[in-house]
Amino acid sequence: MSRFLPDTFTVLLVVTVIIASFAPVSGEAAEYFGYATKIAIGLLFFLHGARLSRDVVIAGFLHWKLHLTILAATFVLFPLLGLGIGFLVPIILSPALYAGVLFLCVLPSTVQSSIAFTSIAGGNVPAAICAATASNIFGMFLTPILAGVLLSAQGHAGFSLDALKSILLQLLAPFVLGQILQPWIGNFLRSKKKLLMPIDRGSILMVVYLAFSESVTEGLWRTISISDLAILIVIDIVLLAIVLAVTMFGSHWAGFSREDEIAITFCGSKKSLASGVPIATVLFAGQSIGGIMLPLMLFHQIQLMACAVIAQRYADKANRIA
Repeated sequence: MSRFLPDTFTVLLVVTVIIASFAPVSGEAAEYFGYATKIAIGLLFFLHGARLSRDVVIAGFLHWKLHLTILAATFVLFPLLGLGIGFLVPIILSPALYAGVLFLCVLPSTVQSSIAFTSIAGGNVPAAICAATASNIFGMFLTPILAGVLLSAQGHAGFSLDALKSILLQLLAPFVLGQILQPWIGNFLRSKKKLLMPIDRGSILMVVYLAFSESVTEGLWRTISISDLAILIVIDIVLLAIVLAVTMFGSHWAGFSREDEIAITFCGSKKSLASGVPIATVLFAGQSIGGIMLPLMLFHQIQLMACAVIAQRYADKANRIA
């Protein structure tokens, strides 16, 4: 039963949204809070780069067929499904919330949870580490480009060189700096993972609070109803179910080993809240992004619950065979 309960971070996200709904930051305070948030995001991506071992990445990239499969699921299958969901607009899904669904579909995979579930299920952990990491690195380029192409018709964001430049400066540059310094500080940072976790999660919570504060001030909860949230949950569940089925059974039919199938299933079916929230703040700068982040925040908890069950079933099956 515990695997169906929200994780601590999800609870914190919900609490942050509630606080922003009743006590949004605004005016000059919001401006200064925005500066602090940008610094926190830069530090977050710097730590990502500094903790990433190059040896693991280089070794994992040799398994190119697996990585191409995961990248195809993340940046081809998901966007195609997102376009298919467009047929529900405006019948049961508003254009504003559909923009959030499309943004969700072009995001990179998660890193920590993909690796954790692959490990629990007995999959190819080194490949999962490399695949999830590669997804996030490519996502710094592919996500803004795909978002620009898919969202331009919705009037939210076309491809902008300024947006790409902001992504490079605010996200990629700190990451690259971290990678440069990784040989000297990488081992230390990896050994202090628990101590640094507040920076990882705190920066995301700061972005969420600022984004929802701005959206609430502009009337977010006057335009989104309970039925809208229910529709988003159903869409997220169906979207995840389709991708899980395609990655799980498709990789098996393609002849991948059981270990590789597990890595493909978990890395190819998940979307990163940690990367998505900062990218949204840069890509949609000057716009209200609370509604855009809603589908992602709901998907975050749904994927954790579903993948926890699947990982345990993989592990139980392996134990029975042994």
